[in-house]
Amino acid sequence: MEWIILILSGVLEAVWATALGMSRNFRRLWPTVVFFVAMSVSMAGLAYAMTAIPVGTAYAVWVGIGAVLTAAYAMVFGGERASLAKVLLLLGIIGCVVGLKAVG
Repeated sequence: MEWIILILSGVLEAVWATALGMSRNFRRLWPTVVFFVAMSVSMAGLAYAMTAIPVGTAYAVWVGIGAVLTAAYAMVFGGERASLAKVLLLLGIIGCVVGLKAVG
């Protein structure tokens, strides 16, 4: 159960990171609200997951999921240019996250 919560919390990290960018320095209401709600739930889920998953592993997985999803969203919807190198590097992060689960 902790791994599922950790993965969902990583997804929410991507949500709050994207909402933070859309908030325009907290000047837009709804992206700001989404940021604070998603961040709070994401952090609570990370804290819960750390009760059963080692801190280093949990944090690395949480950050990895958030980073990959945030970057992928930006490349697909946010106007950030995709390249083969970026996609391969993101796949490398995914491989490392899966590796942490496998050895943990």
